[in-house]
Amino acid sequence: MGRETPAERRIRRELKTVRVMIGLYCRDKHNGGAGLCKECGALWDYASQRVEHCPFRADKPTCLNCSAHCFQPAMREQVRVVMRYAGPRMLWRHPVLALLHSLDGRRKPKTKL
Repeated sequence: MGRETPAERRIRRELKTVRVMIGLYCRDKHNGGAGLCKECGALWDYASQRVEHCPFRADKPTCLNCSAHCFQPAMREQVRVVMRYAGPRMLWRHPVLALLHSLDGRRKPKTKL
């Protein structure tokens, strides 16, 4: 297996960040820590599929700052709710991921494809 490119590492880290945020939200709002509930599992499956197939790949900004919103409006709203809840909690539970996600959010978004 070859070495991972910086873009691949960044996508992997973004996926990890989203998974952790969904996990924090689900644990506190739905099931108390026994893995993801059905609704949150479906959100994770959808979000991971969209991030993995992002057309910007190497130059991907955070989804909030992206010019090509590829999430369906209902799923985008669910992700927004999860991130609004989990974002502040990430500083205490996963400070490195929170910091890196914040820095990624400062990336200049590319123009629409």
